[in-house]
Amino acid sequence: MPVSSATSTAESPPAAVPSATVPHSWEYDGTEPFPEKEPAAPRDRGERLYVAVTAAIVLAPFLALGLAGWLLWGRLIHPADIVLALVLYTVTGLGVTVGFHRGLTHGGYRAVRPVRIALAVAGSMSFQGDVIGWVATHRRHHAFTDRPGDPHSPYRYGTHLRGQLRGLLHAHVGWLFRNSRTSAARYAPDLLADRDIRAVSRAFPALCLLTLALPFGLGWAIGGTLVHALTALLWAGLVRIALLHHVTWSVNSLCHVIGDRPFRTRRHDRATNLWPLALLSFGESWHNLHHADPTSARHGVDRGQLDPSAAVIGLLERLGWVSDVRWPTPDRVAARRV
Repeated sequence: MPVSSATSTAESPPAAVPSATVPHSWEYDGTEPFPEKEPAAPRDRGERLYVAVTAAIVLAPFLALGLAGWLLWGRLIHPADIVLALVLYTVTGLGVTVGFHRGLTHGGYRAVRPVRIALAVAGSMSFQGDVIGWVATHRRHHAFTDRPGDPHSPYRYGTHLRGQLRGLLHAHVGWLFRNSRTSAARYAPDLLADRDIRAVSRAFPALCLLTLALPFGLGWAIGGTLVHALTALLWAGLVRIALLHHVTWSVNSLCHVIGDRPFRTRRHDRATNLWPLALLSFGESWHNLHHADPTSARHGVDRGQLDPSAAVIGLLERLGWVSDVRWPTPDRVAARRV
């Protein structure tokens, strides 16, 4: 991808908040609730469809966790289910972290065309939205981190206890239901101009079906029965999707409230490092360094900070499949340290 486009868009100064929303004299101080727009008009059919689809994507895997618990109590789980779940969690999770995030959003490296497409496909199979929409939203998050304009800041409702609890829920999952559209033309023009990425973006519904059909088909092929197919669909399909969803959303929510902040970030940006999520998030929870240096291909830079996504990028670089990797240098890291 054009690295310069990704970098400049992600880190460009935020545009002014519309005057209809915020008085001209108002300036965010880091503690107040974000200003709300005028009361919204009743939802039209498109809005209602958006909410319904979002609810299905969010709630169906979550409900599957309850069913999975009941089935586990009844010991209806097979070794193949666990293996398939781990493999698909790793493939789709790295598609998001290495492909969507460090590559397409921030330009931390340049990938050859087949790898670029494969990572975009793998990330799309995570059920987190089409690739262009995901990238545009995340670039907008970086442009307005933890201030008005950020689509999923946990500080939206202020820093008092009630507002913080409400903000955590908003940052974790509530923002998905607001349908606060992010302009791809503004935040991801490079991807809109990329024929391959546009094709992957259009294929998102089919890739969602594929991410469920794969465990179902493989479970049937391995176990030879419909029961094996259904348990694989449950564990390696729905439960795997639910877990990856909540790990990703925890980076949006918990990694802006709980954890350490050893590196300087921009004003109001409260991104933190949260070590318990490091492996499950493939290194994304070293979030403080990421916000201090967004284009860095490695997020875990201190001793003992495991970063599987950076390890994968390093392997791809050794294979000659990615180049121009923006590895952090000691001087660059030291310059950002508190």
